[in-house]
Amino acid sequence: MSGLAWFAWGLAALLLFWGIGAYNRVMSLRNAIASAFAQLDTHLNERAQLCNKLLDLLRPLLPNEQATFAALEAAQAESQTLAQAVRARPCSGDPVASLAVAHAVHAAALTRVMSMLDHHAELREHSELYALMDELKLVERQRSFARQVFNQAVGVYNHAVGQFPTRVLASLYGFGEARSL
Repeated sequence: MSGLAWFAWGLAALLLFWGIGAYNRVMSLRNAIASAFAQLDTHLNERAQLCNKLLDLLRPLLPNEQATFAALEAAQAESQTLAQAVRARPCSGDPVASLAVAHAVHAAALTRVMSMLDHHAELREHSELYALMDELKLVERQRSFARQVFNQAVGVYNHAVGQFPTRVLASLYGFGEARSL
């Protein structure tokens, strides 16, 4: 075999091993996004359970505010449905973008309920209510942190997919850009 043939085989082997390494790197970054979403999803489920408890507690106490409670329930149902879609493919852009919008709607509905509670002085005697609100605030802080971890994982993945030689392989293997929340 001539020197040129050895060089060609060596270059082919180098490209093959580089391609395998790049693929494994992008896959591990993609798995990091899925792992970060799993943590976020845990906090979303906790928030949903606490909101249900809050609504169950408030419905008999404030019968005139059923429209506000219905808005929170609707926002929560939409958020849970979209979270289910993101669970299947956390790197897919469209479901994550829809979930981000649903989070904003849910946050607005929850803020309306919380501000409504501040205006009803008769509810101050319910210690269970305020314990539930404190727990909900804690879960919201944890969810916010988990969301930040998810967004960082998405940023690292998108950076890796956007770099030059990996970009060629990313399009070849179908790695698209991920969306943050």
